[in-house]
Amino acid sequence: MKVLYLGTGAAEGIPACFCNCAFCRGARARGEVRSRAQTLYGDLCVDFPPDAYYHAVKFGVDLSALRYLAVTHAHMDHFYVQDFVLRGYKYARDLTSPMLEIFANAEALEIFEEGTRREMRPEVRRGIALHPIAAGGTYSFGPWQLTALPACHSSREPLVFLLERGGRRILHLTDTGALPERAYAMLAEARGAPLDLITLDCTFLFGETAAGARHMGLDENARTLARFEAMGLADGHTKRVITHFSHNSAPTAEELRRAEETYGVIAAYDGMELEI
Repeated sequence: MKVLYLGTGAAEGIPACFCNCAFCRGARARGEVRSRAQTLYGDLCVDFPPDAYYHAVKFGVDLSALRYLAVTHAHMDHFYVQDFVLRGYKYARDLTSPMLEIFANAEALEIFEEGTRREMRPEVRRGIALHPIAAGGTYSFGPWQLTALPACHSSREPLVFLLERGGRRILHLTDTGALPERAYAMLAEARGAPLDLITLDCTFLFGETAAGARHMGLDENARTLARFEAMGLADGHTKRVITHFSHNSAPTAEELRRAEETYGVIAAYDGMELEI
C-alpha cells in the first residue's frame, strides 16, 4: 500500500499564516512549506484541510477518486467543509468516484451541515454519504476496517484511528496528546499482528509534552512507542513517522535529522511517500 503524507504542518502551517518570527521569515526565504496535515493511505484519506486543493495540484492527487474520508475532529485545519460544495454540478465533472463516504464524529457532522447549508446543491449532496462514528466503535467499509479510538485534544470527542486492510495495520495518532487509558485498553483488545505503520503527532518536537497537553512531542512519542512495544503492537518492522509540526518548535532540517537519529523515527515532509 502506498502512503502519501500530503501535509505535515500544524494548524497555522509553516511558515505560519500571520507570523513574522525569525523561523517563519527564514522558512519564507528558503521556500520551505509545511501545509496543514492530511494523509492518504491508499484510497482512504485521513482529514481534509483547507490545503487539500493545493495538495491535489502539487502532488498530482485525483481528489475526485477519493472514496473514503476519515475525520479525526472538527477543527478547521482537519475538516474544511466548505470545499465539498464544489464536488459536482458545474464545478466538477466526470468524477472518478461518484460517491464519497465521510466517517466522522457527531461534532464534525454538525459542522459539515452548518458549513455547507447555504451553498450545497442537492445533486452534489447526493454524492456524499455521511457516517457517524464514535470512540469504541469498529466500522467496516469496502476493503477497510476502522476502529475509532479516543484522543486527548480540545474538541468534542476527538478521535484517532486503527486502520486495517488486507493484512496491513496502521495507527494514525493526530491530533492527540498522551493517549487515554481507554485507547490502550481498546488496542489491547484488538490485538493482532504488530502494526506496519504508526503516524505520530509531533507538534512540540523537542519541546516538553506537559500533562494534559492536546498534542505530543518526541518525549511523549517515545513513551507511547515503548508502551506499544511492550504490548506487542510495535516491533522492528513497524515504521514510525512523526508529523504535524508547529512553527513554534522550529522544525529545521537539522532538528528533524537529530530527531530521526535520536528516536529512530521518520520525519515526514509534504509529499513524502512510503510503501507498507
